[in-house]
Amino acid sequence: MTDAGFQAETLDLDPPAAPPVRDLMSKFDALIAERQALIDTGVTDPFAIVMDEVLSPTQAVIKGRETILLGTYNYMGMTFDPDVIAAGKAALDKFGSGTNGSRMLNGTFHDHIEVEQALRDFYGVSGAIVFSTGYMANLGMISTLAGKGEYVILDADSHASIYDGCAQGNAEIVRFRHNSVEDLDKRLGRLPREPAKLVVLEGVYSMLGDVAPLKEMVAVAKKHGCMVLSDEAHSMGFFGPNGRGVYEAEGLDDEVDFIVGTFSKSVGTVGGFCVSNHPKFEAIRLACRAYIFTASLPPSVVATATASIRKLMTATAKREALWRNARHLHGGLTAMGFRLGTATPDSAIVAVILDDQQQAVAMWQALLEGGLYVNMARPPATPAGTFLLRCSLCAEHTPAQLDIVLHMFQSAGRMVGAID
Repeated sequence: MTDAGFQAETLDLDPPAAPPVRDLMSKFDALIAERQALIDTGVTDPFAIVMDEVLSPTQAVIKGRETILLGTYNYMGMTFDPDVIAAGKAALDKFGSGTNGSRMLNGTFHDHIEVEQALRDFYGVSGAIVFSTGYMANLGMISTLAGKGEYVILDADSHASIYDGCAQGNAEIVRFRHNSVEDLDKRLGRLPREPAKLVVLEGVYSMLGDVAPLKEMVAVAKKHGCMVLSDEAHSMGFFGPNGRGVYEAEGLDDEVDFIVGTFSKSVGTVGGFCVSNHPKFEAIRLACRAYIFTASLPPSVVATATASIRKLMTATAKREALWRNARHLHGGLTAMGFRLGTATPDSAIVAVILDDQQQAVAMWQALLEGGLYVNMARPPATPAGTFLLRCSLCAEHTPAQLDIVLHMFQSAGRMVGAID
């Protein structure tokens, strides 16, 4: 066969089929199918609840029914405080609905300065920086503080915002077993001494409501020459003599270098922050991408935060009411035989552990239909294999409301086989 003939035959062959173009959304097919299967059973989607109307910190209208709220982080019940609402309305009238810029450009208004001063006063520190959300505060602080060749050491059960802060930065990441002082010490001991290190802890963990052994962990971190950042999102307002958080309750005011928090829980609005006594803290404003490259909070939002923070400084009665409510609910559920996330009422979060997703969804639906809203949580938000209903208490819950809640839990728990 001539070269020409061979070439002709080769050209007559069909070219190989091109591989199909992969749809970027196809990776979500399993999630879509799982959600649809849930909806097909007639269950309300637990992750798409709509509040038709909010009546108070503890009551809302959901699907046309008045419902007790036990699944919000409105720990101190500040969302309907008259002074807080009045401050927001006044700022809205004076400054308009938004800032139209980042803090580095035109996004700093009078009320941003005021809320940062309120934070300094509340925490008794020299430095305070406000971010657009608590998520952005963790994202920005962690990725900015620890750079290439340095280390971030974090609890394995840390919040997603902490993990994302690690992912956005260039530091080496080391995890230790949840709340294990021994494992933290061991892992720090294996690291080279010279590089700078940041140990990231949380005062209260949001899924089970368990409290970190901060005193012991901070002591270990300092022994190894590390700086410490403590996320006090779920403890601000009601832990410690001044409501600053678990670190204050443990007497660690002079040991923790950075405190991260949020306005979306005890403060009752939206926003995040970091406070510190470090003399170079203000430099964060010049280097933190999550601060520089995002729009600042509307003046009406930070004005409500300022009013709320200043009232929280003297909210002793509210703190006492919240702890009473936590003991009331935890004690009642324990007496019924429910398996809870903590043996004692350690925080304002009470987690009811269920056997599997089917049982958790069935019980969640029964509670909602009875007029009670709680959070259903599952992996990856919870530890592997853990399905739970998370209750978040509020200082404004009344004893009568909590008695109704306990009755609903008993009925729903018996129905799904969670208790006898």
